[in-house]
Amino acid sequence: METGPTALDSRPRRRKQLIMINRAIYWAARHWLALFILISGIWVTLPWLAPVLMHYGLETPARLIYLIYSFQCHQLPQRSFFLFGPQPMLSLEQIQQVWQNTNDPSVLRQFIGTPELGYKVAWSDRMVSAYGMIPVAATFWGLLRKRLRPMSLLTFILLALPMAIDGGTHMLSDMAGIGRGFRYTNDWLATLTASRLPETFYVGTTLGSFNSTMRLLTGTLFAIGVVGFLLPFLAEGFADMAHEIEEKFKRAGEPL
Repeated sequence: METGPTALDSRPRRRKQLIMINRAIYWAARHWLALFILISGIWVTLPWLAPVLMHYGLETPARLIYLIYSFQCHQLPQRSFFLFGPQPMLSLEQIQQVWQNTNDPSVLRQFIGTPELGYKVAWSDRMVSAYGMIPVAATFWGLLRKRLRPMSLLTFILLALPMAIDGGTHMLSDMAGIGRGFRYTNDWLATLTASRLPETFYVGTTLGSFNSTMRLLTGTLFAIGVVGFLLPFLAEGFADMAHEIEEKFKRAGEPL
């Protein structure tokens, strides 16, 4: 006789418990996509809640959110969105005027904001696009799944590669010091384009600059790749799980 957590035991009390567990698992398997969108949606919304809490004086829960997400993101303020301030993003020079004129990322990342400048989102703009777009992409995938083919590994790599290149070059650039590397000034891009665009596009990391645009764009491509490649596997796995439970209840003569 099976005694595992999904077996239908003959003992009345045990049998009842296992039936309830299997029904719960079956429900989750049938509604996995909605659960995925809900849970991922909560996860990507909390970083935006941190500046809201700071603005209304609820510092303890706000700082807890900053702490939790600090393990996932560098939270450098010059690469983060700000709420309740005059600008959606601040330049490195603006931050250093009120914080510390430092090239140490571990010190710079500690700047959360001020009432005058606003408070930063607990994720950088790259994380906002890379993770924030996942529940959005999952929603569209759910609506169009019958028309879409499973994404190949090669396609996923091609969609993830731009973010890897962009993030990797930023990492190399930052080795020269914050605000000093080749990805901060982008002189190479100005040369390629004969400086036809405004200087604010080439230099810095604020919204509308080349750096910010690339982080938002490559992060979005990465999110599309994750959803397109991962969700078909999840759909197949949960469908198999639901079918297995249906067969088990049919053999046991129990209604689902």
